Amino acid sequence: MNAPSASAAQTVKLDITGMTCAGCASRLEKTLKATEGVVNATVNFALEMAEVDHLPQIAANDLVDVVTTAGFEAKERRDEAEAAQKAFEEREAHSDAEERKTFQLFALSTLLAIPLVIPMVLMAFGVQFELSGVLQFALATPIQIFVGARFYKGALAALRHGGANMDVLVSLGTSAAYLYSVYNVFFASQAEAADLYFEASAVILTLILMGKYLEIRAKRSTSAAVRSLIALRPTTANKIVGDKIIPVSISDLRLGDYIVIKPGERVPTDGLIEDGESELDESMLTGESLPVHKNTGDQVTGGTINGSGAIFVRTTALGESTRLAQIIRLVEGAQASKAPLQKLVDKVAAIFVPVIVLIALATFAGWMVYSGDVTTAVGASVAVLVIACPCALGLATPTALVAGTGAAAKAGILIRDIEALERAHKVDTILFDKTGTLTVGKPVLTDAQAFDRNDDRLLTIAASIQLGSEHPLASALIRAAEERNLKLTRPRSIKAIPGKGLIAELTGQQVSIGNAALMKDLNVTPSMMGDGLVKTYESAGKTAVTVALGDRAIGVLAFVDQARETAREAVESLKNQGIRTVMITGDTELAAKNIADQVGVDEFQARVQPEGKNEVVNDLKEQGYHVAMVGDGINDAPALAAADLGIAMGSGADVALETAGVTLMRSEPKMIPAALDISKATLRKIRQNLFWAFIYNIIGIPLAALGLLSPVIAGAAMAMSSVSVVTNAMLLRRWKPKNMN
Repeated sequence: MNAPSASAAQTVKLDITGMTCAGCASRLEKTLKATEGVVNATVNFALEMAEVDHLPQIAANDLVDVVTTAGFEAKERRDEAEAAQKAFEEREAHSDAEERKTFQLFALSTLLAIPLVIPMVLMAFGVQFELSGVLQFALATPIQIFVGARFYKGALAALRHGGANMDVLVSLGTSAAYLYSVYNVFFASQAEAADLYFEASAVILTLILMGKYLEIRAKRSTSAAVRSLIALRPTTANKIVGDKIIPVSISDLRLGDYIVIKPGERVPTDGLIEDGESELDESMLTGESLPVHKNTGDQVTGGTINGSGAIFVRTTALGESTRLAQIIRLVEGAQASKAPLQKLVDKVAAIFVPVIVLIALATFAGWMVYSGDVTTAVGASVAVLVIACPCALGLATPTALVAGTGAAAKAGILIRDIEALERAHKVDTILFDKTGTLTVGKPVLTDAQAFDRNDDRLLTIAASIQLGSEHPLASALIRAAEERNLKLTRPRSIKAIPGKGLIAELTGQQVSIGNAALMKDLNVTPSMMGDGLVKTYESAGKTAVTVALGDRAIGVLAFVDQARETAREAVESLKNQGIRTVMITGDTELAAKNIADQVGVDEFQARVQPEGKNEVVNDLKEQGYHVAMVGDGINDAPALAAADLGIAMGSGADVALETAGVTLMRSEPKMIPAALDISKATLRKIRQNLFWAFIYNIIGIPLAALGLLSPVIAGAAMAMSSVSVVTNAMLLRRWKPKNMN
C-alpha cells in the first residue's frame, strides 16, 4: 500500500480529555498514526490537544471515534471565530469544573487521611498511639473507592486498549497496600494483623490527588497567555446599514462592511479607518504599553481596545484571516510542537510502565528471598510502583514550551515552533536590513534640485509616478508634494525595477526615477550637474536619486532616513552576547556608513540588490556561521527563509508569519535581543525540567527497591515531582524583555 501523500493532507485539532500521563499521550499518538488515512499526529499531554494531518478519505468525526475507542474523549476544535470562541468557553468551563471537583475530592480525602497519619506523627515524638485495624479500614476505604476510582478507571481503559500508564502504577501500588492490610485485619492471625498499610494507601492517594490538583492549576497558568489571546476575540459588532447602527454577530460580517467602534469597545475585526480618530490599546498583541494614535487611513486590528473617540471602519479581514487569528494559530502551533528530546521522552514513556511493573515484581521477589518478610517486600514493591509514575517526564517539555512562548507572545514576540527556539539558541551572526529595521523606515525629502530651477515641477512629476507605490521613498515624495499643495496626476504602465527604481508613463511621456544603475540601463544622457549633485548628497550620508523624462535627466532628489532611537542600544546588547552584527542595504556606501556608524554595527554591506541578500546569507552560512536575518517580512521574505533564523520585525503581515521563525509585533530593535533571550531561557528551562524528571526516577527507583523509601514518602515525592517541574516552567511567565519601556 502506498504511503499517504502529505501534500493532500488536511489538519484537524482535537481537544482530548482523559489523559493522565505521558504514557497516555504516547499511546494515543501511536494509535492515531496507525489509523488508515492519517499522515501524521501529535498529541500534547500538557495542552490536552491532538493535531492530526489526515487525508480527505477520513473525516474529523472518524478521528474522534478513534480517540474514543482508545479510551479517551475528544472534541473537534473549530477555527471559525464564533465556534472557536464557544469551544474556548466550553474548555474553560470544563477546566474549572475539573479543578473544583478535584479540590473537593482532595479535601474529603485529607479529612479522612489525617487520623491515619496522627499515630505516625505522635510516634516521632515518642508517643505510642494506635488506631484499631477496623477504624483504619473504615477511614481508608472511602479514599480507596472514591479517590482510587479515577485511577482505576484510567488503568482499566489503558489495559483494555493494550497499554499501561501512570494509573496502572498507582492502582497496583495502592491496591496492593490496601488489600494486604484488609487481609491482615479480617483474615490473618493476630500477629500478622499488626502489619497494616492503610495509612500508606490512603496518604499516597491523597498526596497524588494533591499533586494532580496543583498540576491542573499550574498547567492552566502556563497556558494563560494563549487563553488570554483567545479571550480577546469579540463576538459582536456594530454594523452601519443606511443611517442605522445594527448589532450583529461577527459571523454575519462581510468584507467591506462599514462598522462603528465606540469609545471603550473592543475592535471586532481588522479594518481601515474611514472616519474619526482615537487612541487604541494594542498591548495585548504587541506588548506596547502606550496607546497608539490612529487616524483616517490607519489600520486597526481585531481584539484591540478603542480609546476615547468613535471610529468608523471598513472591514478588511474576517475570521481566520485576521491578525489575531493568525497570532493565536502561530502561538498554539508553537506550543504543540515537539522538541527532539521530547521524542526520546515519548519512547521512554511507551515502555516505562511495563518495565516498572517488572522491577516491582523483582523487588518483591528479591526481598522475599533475602528476608522472607512479606511486609518489607510489599512496602518496597509498592514504593517502586508509586515513585515511578512518569508524569514529570511528560510535563517537562510542553509546560516549559507553553510558558516560554506564552510569555514571548505577551511581549509581542511570536515564536513559530521549537525548531525556531533551537536555531535562535545557536545564532552567532545577525544580518539587519537597514530600512525599517535599524532606521525608522520613513525617509524625509531634504533636497529637490531641478536642472531648470523649477523644483515644484520636478517634485510634481516625481511624486505623481509614485502614486500607488509602497516604497518608503514614494511615501516621502507624496508627503512633500502634499505639503506644497501640488496637484498630482495618476500615472500609467508603472513598472518597478527592484533595487534600481521605477518607470511609468505620465501624460504620454516616459518618466523614470532611480539610481545610477537604472539611468545607465535606460541610456539616460549623463549630466555633469546631476552627477555632481548625487555625489554631494551621498557624501553627506543622504540617499540620492535621479529623475528623467525619456532619455534626459531633469533633476536630483535627496532623502534622509533616521536611525531608530534604540537601535544602537539593541546592537550593543547583541554584541555583549558575543553576536556579530552586520547591516545590509541597497543604499550607497556613504549613506550606509552614516547609519552603520550611528547604530554601531560591526560591519555593513552597501548596494546589495534584494536578490543579493540571499547570497550574503548563504555565504555566511557556508563559512560556518549560524545566521539570523532581520527584515520587514515583505521584501525580505526570501532572505528570511534562507537564514537559519528569520526574524520579521514590525509587520505581522501574512508573509512574515509564514516565512519567519520569529515575528516581532512592533518595530522596536530592542525586541531582537529579547527574542533571543526568551528562546535561550525556554530551552534552558526545558533542559532543567528533563534533567530533574530523569534524575528523580534514576535516584528514586533504586532507593525504593532497596527499601530506603517508605510508600508514603514515595507517594509524596512522586506528587511533588510533577508539581516541581510545572512550577519550574511557570517561572518563565515572569520573564519580561530587559531594558524595555
